[in-house]
Amino acid sequence: MTAKRQHLATAYALFGVILVMVGLTAASVPLYRLFCQVTGYGGTTQVASEVVPGAVEQTIKVRFDASIGDELPWQFQPVQREIEIPIGEETLAFYRAANTADRAVVGSSTFNVTPHKAGPYFSKIECFCFIEQVLQPGETVDMPVSFFVDPAILDDPNTRDLKTITLSYTFFMLEDETEKLVDASSKEQPAS
Repeated sequence: MTAKRQHLATAYALFGVILVMVGLTAASVPLYRLFCQVTGYGGTTQVASEVVPGAVEQTIKVRFDASIGDELPWQFQPVQREIEIPIGEETLAFYRAANTADRAVVGSSTFNVTPHKAGPYFSKIECFCFIEQVLQPGETVDMPVSFFVDPAILDDPNTRDLKTITLSYTFFMLEDETEKLVDASSKEQPAS
């Protein structure tokens, strides 16, 4: 093989490696989210379409926590700080968000559960996480989260002693989407 062909083969191989690395980088966030949802790693809750039958008489406290990113001009807090629920029973809780800015703002939230070992047993049926939320200037909304704690939590030696689970949401501003809203509203304004 000539030196020119060797250099060309090396260049193609390196280009292929770069393409694979870019592809893995692009897929890393969805793959990590899927891994966390399947395993409960890092306090990631499970997602359920319905409640698992078998509510028990034993109860557990669920605390609610809320925070916002520095750039988000919202107030965000749970409507109730803590509730005690029967294990296995579907429960509905609310968080309240208020836009304190003089323009529409788009936000999206992430969540986690602590202690992390409770993640596999905390199942959300419906919630507002990872969904773009648009709040108009001065608008306040209540956002529901429907969930249950799987009775299997009582069978796990690592979790059967848990008395309290904390569900935390953090909202962040989606700057690109907010800018699109600002641009669209300025185009709709009549020229004076």
